[in-house]
Amino acid sequence: MEKLSGLSHLFMTIFLHNFSTFMVIPAITDVTMSALCPGRDECSLAIYLSGFQQAIIGLGTLVMMPLVGNLSDKYGRKALLTVPMSLTIIPLGILAYSRQRNFFYAYYAVRTLTAMVCEGSVHCLALAYVADNVLEGRRASAFGVLSGIGSSAFVCGTLSTRFLSTSSTFQVAASVAMIAAVYMRVFLPDSVVEDGLSAPILSKDKLHITKSDGESNRNGTLVLKRMPSWEDMVSLLNTSSTFSQAAVVSFFSNLADFGLHGSMMYYLKARFHFNKDQFADLMVISGIAGTISQLFLMPTLVPALGEAKLLSVGLLFSCAHMFLYSIAWSFWVPYVAAMFSVFFSLAHPCLRSIVSKQVGPCEQGMAQGCISGICSFASVVSPLAFSPLTALFLSDRAPFNFPGFSIMCIGFAMMIAFVQSMMIRVAPPLVSDGGSGCNHAEV
Repeated sequence: MEKLSGLSHLFMTIFLHNFSTFMVIPAITDVTMSALCPGRDECSLAIYLSGFQQAIIGLGTLVMMPLVGNLSDKYGRKALLTVPMSLTIIPLGILAYSRQRNFFYAYYAVRTLTAMVCEGSVHCLALAYVADNVLEGRRASAFGVLSGIGSSAFVCGTLSTRFLSTSSTFQVAASVAMIAAVYMRVFLPDSVVEDGLSAPILSKDKLHITKSDGESNRNGTLVLKRMPSWEDMVSLLNTSSTFSQAAVVSFFSNLADFGLHGSMMYYLKARFHFNKDQFADLMVISGIAGTISQLFLMPTLVPALGEAKLLSVGLLFSCAHMFLYSIAWSFWVPYVAAMFSVFFSLAHPCLRSIVSKQVGPCEQGMAQGCISGICSFASVVSPLAFSPLTALFLSDRAPFNFPGFSIMCIGFAMMIAFVQSMMIRVAPPLVSDGGSGCNHAEV
């Protein structure tokens, strides 16, 4: 594990970025409710607007994730990381200034637009960076450490929110987001540098490139040729049955995860009158359990069980976690359910590790981007399916008294992912052509 010290600047970058984004999550529900439905614990408008925003963001990231991953294979992870990490600062700055209704709508619009590029792209590029620099045999553990760093940032961010006022929360988040972007630009070395692509993306030196046969092309045409087409994505999915099965698991697990994320806090607020502090407490418990699991349990369990079995274990506990939320009969039940994070947090890094081993070193960005694109598609479908259901069963118009019905339906979606994961048989890693021009360092 000491060899992972070569990734220390990446881990610090991810920690700072996740700290800034996660610390606003417990507060955003209260801010939304206060701006749209002041003085109320149930607001269908807030649920519908959050669901619509999630769907639009998912639609944008569905297009952007494969593109970002593929471009990072060509231009390097660092260049592509700069864009989402810089854009993240803008919406946080708006709510750091004011949380009145007009500023909330400004935040809502800007967040929707910027998140089309930012949502998931930092994590996607970080996964590709790790795959560049870590041998296949150690990759699952490295992905687990990366997820553990994210979980520790989640814990620290939400714990900070517990002791800060709402205004201070957004001010600190915006400041840390700026520090993360500066740190990344100054300290993080790039991991993918092609000999012919040493100049920056927009450099004048690259506006005119000569082919080996003397024929010249404009840079814009070259970039378009390097953008992944739908045929590229279909070809990638057909690379192996393992990859396609992992894609199905990714879709249904993220369909459930996004559904839970969009419904849970509104459900807990309406059912048990939770506020920012209770949300923070809940997330701290989940984050601590996930951090312990990914940093300490996963490096031990992966060699013993393998990624495929550990993926199934994680998805099974995720199902149990969602079903327990849906039937919560007292305010303390969600806290118990949050502790299941010890096991269900193992699923995502195992899935990404399985995917990374099915492609060569020069296609890591595209492979991770493809899976992130599938996750984005799930984030489009999820609010369309679950937001109306959540709003209906939390309102007075519910056909029967079961406030957690939508979360139970979300649990059934996760059950489909679990069943599919049981069918995965990990195929041998694919070997890529060594003459592709990729430059990877091993640690």
